Amino acid sequence: MAEAHQAVAFQFTITPEGIDLQLSHQALRQVYLSGLRSWKKRVTRLKNNVITGVYPASPSSWLFVVIAILATMYTRSDPSMGLIAKIQEHLDSLSIQCRTVVSAVLFSTLLWFSLIFTMRLCLKQLLSYHGWMFEQHGKVSNTTKIWAMVRIFSGRQPLLYSYQGSLPNLPVPAVKDTVKRYLESARPLMSDSEYERMTTLAKEFESSLGNRLQWYLKLKAMWASNYVSDWWEEYVYLRGRGPIMVNSNYYGMDFLYVTPTPIQAARAGNTLHACLLYRRKLNREEIKPVILNVPLCAAQCERIFNTTRIPGEETDSLIHWQDSEYVAVFHRGRYFRLWLYHAGRMLSPREIEQQIQRIMDNPSPPVPGEAKLGALTAGDRIPWAQARKEFFSSGVNKRSLDCIEKAAFFVTLDDDEQGMRGDDPAGNLDRYAKSLLHGKCYDRWFDKSFTVVVYKNGKNGLSAEHSWADAPIMAHVWEYVMTTDSFQLGYTEEGHCKGDVASSLPPPTRLTWDIPAECQERIERSLAVAQALADDVDFHVLPIQEFGKGAIKKCKISPDAFIQIALQLAYYRNRGTFSLTYEASMTRLFREGRTETVRSCTSESCAFIRALEGGESKEACRHLFRTAAEKHQHLYRMAMTGGGIDRHLFCLYIVSKYLGEESPFLNKVLSETWRLSTSQTPLQQVELFDFVNHPEYTTCGGGFGPVADDGYGVSYIIIGENMINLHISCKHSCPQTVSTPTCAFFHYQIKLRYKNCYM
Repeated sequence: MAEAHQAVAFQFTITPEGIDLQLSHQALRQVYLSGLRSWKKRVTRLKNNVITGVYPASPSSWLFVVIAILATMYTRSDPSMGLIAKIQEHLDSLSIQCRTVVSAVLFSTLLWFSLIFTMRLCLKQLLSYHGWMFEQHGKVSNTTKIWAMVRIFSGRQPLLYSYQGSLPNLPVPAVKDTVKRYLESARPLMSDSEYERMTTLAKEFESSLGNRLQWYLKLKAMWASNYVSDWWEEYVYLRGRGPIMVNSNYYGMDFLYVTPTPIQAARAGNTLHACLLYRRKLNREEIKPVILNVPLCAAQCERIFNTTRIPGEETDSLIHWQDSEYVAVFHRGRYFRLWLYHAGRMLSPREIEQQIQRIMDNPSPPVPGEAKLGALTAGDRIPWAQARKEFFSSGVNKRSLDCIEKAAFFVTLDDDEQGMRGDDPAGNLDRYAKSLLHGKCYDRWFDKSFTVVVYKNGKNGLSAEHSWADAPIMAHVWEYVMTTDSFQLGYTEEGHCKGDVASSLPPPTRLTWDIPAECQERIERSLAVAQALADDVDFHVLPIQEFGKGAIKKCKISPDAFIQIALQLAYYRNRGTFSLTYEASMTRLFREGRTETVRSCTSESCAFIRALEGGESKEACRHLFRTAAEKHQHLYRMAMTGGGIDRHLFCLYIVSKYLGEESPFLNKVLSETWRLSTSQTPLQQVELFDFVNHPEYTTCGGGFGPVADDGYGVSYIIIGENMINLHISCKHSCPQTVSTPTCAFFHYQIKLRYKNCYM
């Protein structure tokens, strides 16, 4: 085969005259260029590590300190107060001039490191201050004005990871404070007798076992960078033995109204090239750190590419490789390896389009068991771990599986057409969401960090595994990919990618498999489990265009609080009761921070809804609504600044299990069901979009599956000033949850609340 021949650097034959080596100069050149690219990456990484390590100073500042010390010594001054003279005592073997220079350099280096340490310590203290979050707009305290000096340290352009070493550690709240906040959040959801019993359990826990567990937790917080994140990753994600499809993964959509090209291969070419551009910026740390007055932790960015979740019988593991020069591609039941670099350079969008077209034109059929192999990653984890160990641990299957797992990411060329189109745009949008979330249950590789899906009509999207990072990380990538695809790379008038094609590109390599009948049976069983789960998911996507953030902010109300209270009202009118509500907040103000829970159903929001349903006056409802919104904002700020409830209680529960202790209080808290699970996906790179001149290039956001069998999963994104996109999921098997009428009902409630309270 031609591709096999081009992959071999040399051949040899044995003749009577000896061994005859037949070197392939082209292959050797490819090896050389590939190695050169790898060494360039190492040098760049080393340089960035040095720059990041001395931030907020710069490496060149060392030379300035050395020159300054030498200059003062030339004037017969001793800035070291005798320390340079002591250093010279240990340099007797050198000449006087050499001793002077070496001692000055050594002292300057020590002084430089001391200054860097002091600056980083000051920066860490400044980043630990979060009082600015709790101050009213326009009323800035003197403390906050002093704190604003943090901008002094931002004079030099920071790299992506420049602030990592200066970010504060996540604080461990006092048990008393967490218990108090928990009881306050639980009050509107419990009867008097239930609340009294819970209060008794809480007081017993606080006065006895809680202090012992807290001691261990504080010890971990002193030792680890973050006392929550590693346990959260392991016990919430990696130890789950059920399917990660629907239950854990999430998706991101394409532009809502625009498809830049109807040619599938061309859209894939630009999309994959944009992903590579983002990865190159990531490797060079050229991506600007996200700053919300203070920088956010960027640790999760390290595992965006070249990362795979590996199944295990007891727990899964995450494996990350430093580099990968190819992607794994699925098309019509076949798997291919597509190299994205050639002759030491990145392939152009037009070259990737040609390679994708070669895959699509390949007429070879899948071998037995290959077409639905991906279902193993969609089903239960234990059968997949056992099958991997038994059938994919050696030989051709291991080599092909390694190829998928070590790929930069996974690509699916889907034969379906998706998007808001045809006579039923709303219904097609719902099917688009379901397709991205679970597909056909075998045409995604759910273990990869993310899968890029490109549809027959040119629409695209992504599906992401959740354990390695949270949705805002992947959303940042996808914003860049979408805008780079359309606004920078572009297409020809015929819809093809721009650029030239090198004639020497080897074709993509078809992966080979030898899947026995027993393994095929296990694939079918995993597919049956995944298909039943996928069929049970009900989805509805609703773009709200009548109003958005602009109208809400005119009322001096937080848009997020407005939406959360509207969700509470919609749920109450739909189910006749209140529900424990999960809203994801981030803790990336701290080192290695991930998420915290905002318990959005509060006594204040319930009081507003009861007043509204009870026919109270507009003035009374308006006051209660504003009080509920302010309470929600306070809870959100507390969660962001380490004062949340659920992560602390979760870690206390983990410690209790390690110690073999039983806590009725913790058992009760950790068994509560989140029937309303919500999350806002913020638009992070607003500068990449132009909603005024190009309103059609509107991102639709993304969504996730329901957390509870009888609950809802609600994701929303606020676009510009005049649009809110909503993604609601639930399960058909629960007669009380239906996504389409609920979504429409929420739409009605949010408009009605705005009209009644503020017009």
